[in-house]
Amino acid sequence: MAHHNPWPDEGNTGHIWDEDLRELDNPPPLWWMLSFYAGFVMIIFYALYYPTIPLENSHTKGLAGWTQVGEYHEDYKVLKDWRKKKFADQEEKLAALSVDQILKDKDLTTYAVKTSKMLFGDYCAACHGAGGQGNPDFPVLADDDWLWGGKPAQIQATITNGRIGNMPAKGMMGNLTDEDINHVADYVIALSNGKGNDPSVAAGKAVYTKGMCFACHGPAGKPLAPAGAANLTDHIWRFAGDKDDIIRTIKYGVNVKKNGELIPHTRNAVMPAFKERLPNPEVNIKRLAVYVYSLGGGQ
Repeated sequence: MAHHNPWPDEGNTGHIWDEDLRELDNPPPLWWMLSFYAGFVMIIFYALYYPTIPLENSHTKGLAGWTQVGEYHEDYKVLKDWRKKKFADQEEKLAALSVDQILKDKDLTTYAVKTSKMLFGDYCAACHGAGGQGNPDFPVLADDDWLWGGKPAQIQATITNGRIGNMPAKGMMGNLTDEDINHVADYVIALSNGKGNDPSVAAGKAVYTKGMCFACHGPAGKPLAPAGAANLTDHIWRFAGDKDDIIRTIKYGVNVKKNGELIPHTRNAVMPAFKERLPNPEVNIKRLAVYVYSLGGGQ
């Protein structure tokens, strides 16, 4: 940098490099200065018009009374009104028709399935998984194995009123010893593998009869009617299917209570009723029933 200024009247700052490269001190253009000061005016306007200034426990509300939540609700109402108008015919049909009738209409079924995905994600996926694959210790909806029946009306009833599983505790409050339970667990595993008549599990088969297991699960491990009892012959498990888990279920049962409280280690299998949980339940229960039916391949 030079230590002298050969151009003292030029209006430079006195900073000079390489003999003649210098920094001038010219004022900004008028348009730039006006824009600069206008920015300060806009800051004051913004601070007064919108909620801006933090206070001890709140903030200034602003002259406009604007909030992000309010704008969201306004935009959502516009979207909701548009959807209501665009899909009015389909929604009227869903309200008027039964689940069986909806399933006979291919276009309406497609509409019901597509509009059910958000509902299913919000209200069902926590237990049954995003695709109906079932989270641990919750039923799978993506197969054709149904505890309470897979007909459309049965699925609708399940969603509407919920379900409470029930199985006696054969070891804690029943008539089976630990040895009996071990034998019948082997028999149940054999049933699931199609080997229920194998001589090696004859003792378990005898316990199956002694313990009155056939009253719910059927004489050969397959319930005669869907009433909440598991099919023991299809290798699909309501809970985990290893022997220790099977023994736990047999010994401690499902939803077994004593003095109004669940006993330790009993299975807790309760599905809540959604008739009062869902928005617009008259339509949305049918919508979900169609979706669940489509996931599980019907009956």
